Amino acid sequence: MNKAELIDVISIATDLPKVTAARALDAFTASITTALQRGNGVSLVGFGTFTVKARAAREGRNPQTGAAIQIAAAKLPSFKPDKGLKDALN
Repeated sequence: MNKAELIDVISIATDLPKVTAARALDAFTASITTALQRGNGVSLVGFGTFTVKARAAREGRNPQTGAAIQIAAAKLPSFKPDKGLKDALN
C-alpha cells in the first residue's frame, strides 16, 4: 500500500474528504518525525513503538577495491510492534 492508497482507506473509514485525510496523515508522520528528532519515543498502544537507535561508527570495505573505509555513526529510526499488531497478523 502506498501513501495515496492509505489516504483513500483513511478517507473511506472516517468519511472525511481525501484532502482532509491527506492532511491528517501528513500531520501524523510529521509528529512522529519531530518526536524522534527530539529523542523521544512514540508509543501507540496495540500498534507499536517508534524509537531512535544509535549505530556506532565502524570500519567497512569498498566492494570494488577492497579498501578500508570509515562508516560514520548514525541515528536510525526503529519500530517495535506491540502484541496487538502481532496477534492480528497470526
